Amino acid sequence: MSHIETKCVQEGYKPENGQPRVLPIYQSTTYKYDSSSHVGDLFDLKVPGHMYTRISNPTTACVEEKIAALEGGVDAICTSSGQAASFMSVFNITGAGQNFVCSSAIYGGTVNLFNVTMKRMGIEVRFIVDGMSPGEIDALFDENTRLVFGETIANPALKVLDIEAYADLAHRHGVPLIVDNTFATPVLCRPFEYGADIVIHSTTKYMNGHASVVGGAVIDSGNFQWTDKYPELTTPDESYHGLVYTEQFGKKAYIEKARVQIMRDLGMTPAPISMFMLNEGLESLALRVDRHSQNALAVAEYLAGDKRVSWVNYPLLKGDTEYEKAKKYLKRGASGVVSFGVKGGRAAAMKFMDSLRLANIVVHVADARTCVLHPASTTHRQLTDEQLAAGGISPDLVRMSIGIENVEDIIADIDQALRRAEEAQCL
Repeated sequence: MSHIETKCVQEGYKPENGQPRVLPIYQSTTYKYDSSSHVGDLFDLKVPGHMYTRISNPTTACVEEKIAALEGGVDAICTSSGQAASFMSVFNITGAGQNFVCSSAIYGGTVNLFNVTMKRMGIEVRFIVDGMSPGEIDALFDENTRLVFGETIANPALKVLDIEAYADLAHRHGVPLIVDNTFATPVLCRPFEYGADIVIHSTTKYMNGHASVVGGAVIDSGNFQWTDKYPELTTPDESYHGLVYTEQFGKKAYIEKARVQIMRDLGMTPAPISMFMLNEGLESLALRVDRHSQNALAVAEYLAGDKRVSWVNYPLLKGDTEYEKAKKYLKRGASGVVSFGVKGGRAAAMKFMDSLRLANIVVHVADARTCVLHPASTTHRQLTDEQLAAGGISPDLVRMSIGIENVEDIIADIDQALRRAEEAQCL
């Protein structure tokens, strides 16, 4: 199956003769075995199978296989949230006294995770900010640096990651590149094709697509060569009687360690019913993402021509600062999120959002329904002014997630809301 539209529908679950056509929900915490010795072999990781749903589950396994196929990876693990996936991807190969390098243009919640919570664990994040020279960036690395992290399309600044450049940087320093591909999805960009080593997702967003299930995923390309720099993968794990992950699992070592060690101990486990619902979303992913992208470009072009709007960010909008990178990495579309500023600043932005009728104010993006938010005062309010600026978030920034409704109706709603803000003398 070479086309991603077919993979969205057909990968993962392949029923045999007489089996249910739709992926079953294995709503069970436990599994039955014929012998005690077989259970022992499972817990020693000598044979494949499911031990306990905190670690793996048949429904979840099918969805993991599908997501790995969509990204072109060798293995994947699903988690209870996107934040759990971000944490797991880093913590799997990083510990106290070590550090990692990260683009500053990432989701504000991830900034807090890295810069506050993981700092308390003794793990340091070092941010690459705009304007840094190559020498200043290289100076962020030392013998304790474990990885580089970035987002394909940053939330909400919509900066496009130069994946090849970041991959070259990471590999020159002997570490893997982890890319959050949530906004692009594998329909619009497959980071492994540009040198990334590990990809993560908040499956809560486009992969589910209906604001009904929280989840995350970590996918490994299988391409990074784990050396003695990463003893957690290349030396014996005493909790499994001296098993060495790279010897036992080969190219799947990174994900299997995440599953049988990190997931085992921290329990960031998705429910089987959540995985069933995620799979239903994945089946229509390609159709939805195409429509989101088409609608968002039309809205961005409309906003760019409206005198009541001070600026517009959308990667595939001609003249956008990210346009050239978007043409390289996002040939099929740039997803459904548009950010812009309403003339009159924060007060005008608030009045505009309060006046919308079709679009709702919600703390979410990538829904089938059009929604809107003011990040600086909501999802990113924990950040300092300096962190907001580094992430490309201005006080007047409105983040609008364009849905799959008829685009003429979306634009009409935007127009009437701007008119009401103007009539209130906010503009």
